[in-house]
Amino acid sequence: MSRKRKVEVFVAGCPLCDETVKLVKELACPSCDVTVYNLRKEGMDKAKKYGVNSVPTVVVNGKIMDCCVRRKPTAADLKAAGIGTPL
Repeated sequence: MSRKRKVEVFVAGCPLCDETVKLVKELACPSCDVTVYNLRKEGMDKAKKYGVNSVPTVVVNGKIMDCCVRRKPTAADLKAAGIGTPL
């Protein structure tokens, strides 16, 4: 039995997500087991388990790829950008 690389792509059905899915599928080889989760329909529990905070996010063998690690904006981030401050 051969080992496969587990590739999970978390999306929300947007054009940018579609580009990422297309790229992953184009680059995948027979050693890659690719699963796409449209978070509008499925996969939220798995996304929460991994710490997915934005889409598209690619997880390889249970680890979010460094290029996909993001965090949700905090109130402090938004205030630093001037949100909530009158002009």
